[in-house]
Amino acid sequence: MKDDTILKVTNLGVRFDGSGVLNNLDFSVSRGDVLAIVGPNGAGKSVLFRALLGLIPYYGNIEWAKNLKISYVPQKFSIDRELPLSTEEFLKFKEKGNNKIINVLKSVGIGAEHKNDSEHYMRHVKQHVLDQRLGWLSGGQLQRVLIAWALLDNPDVLLFDEPTAGIDVGGEETIYNLLKKLHYERNFTMMVISHDLNIIYKYADNVLCINKDMVCYGIPAKVLDPSSLAKLYGGEAGFYKHESHG
Repeated sequence: MKDDTILKVTNLGVRFDGSGVLNNLDFSVSRGDVLAIVGPNGAGKSVLFRALLGLIPYYGNIEWAKNLKISYVPQKFSIDRELPLSTEEFLKFKEKGNNKIINVLKSVGIGAEHKNDSEHYMRHVKQHVLDQRLGWLSGGQLQRVLIAWALLDNPDVLLFDEPTAGIDVGGEETIYNLLKKLHYERNFTMMVISHDLNIIYKYADNVLCINKDMVCYGIPAKVLDPSSLAKLYGGEAGFYKHESHG
């Protein structure tokens, strides 16, 4: 493994009930890079993350660099509105110190409109986020809290499974801009499953295209060609075509 390579995957596959869910994936990730994973529903994208985290059996080889701290934000983390768990209690499962919790909430943009008035900020965040039941948060608030939860470990690697799932279209770009800002500030390596090719062109260093098998891997502008998109999405390829916004 090269010095700047933190993950090398060789001939990776996953089988469920004798059926191949993933087959023969080969790719690597360099320190500080953003890798996007794309493919249609059922392509095995979330299964790939679970294999990388050692949560399911797989064949082939997954080689992480030593002593990495890896955090994971799952897709569609739904919480019962009646669950008697506040946001503060949830965060304190991982971190007892109020200062670190407040700092990480600031970093993910919670209460950003009050950040210049520390007393007002604390009062706002306490009332509208920390004291609220986790299941009462809006989709955007919950996603920011989950990102804050992941950041409390000061991870070297962050895995995001569809970070804008359940968020309205207007909020999608905001979440990706937040991830870009955090990536720049904290210099972690990021792997993100996304359905939006425009986002991938904008933010990713490399893209891994899978539809059970590996369709393409490399720099988005080079490998996301019409042939690859047709293999990924079939007749829907035109819908996913990259559009330049100038």
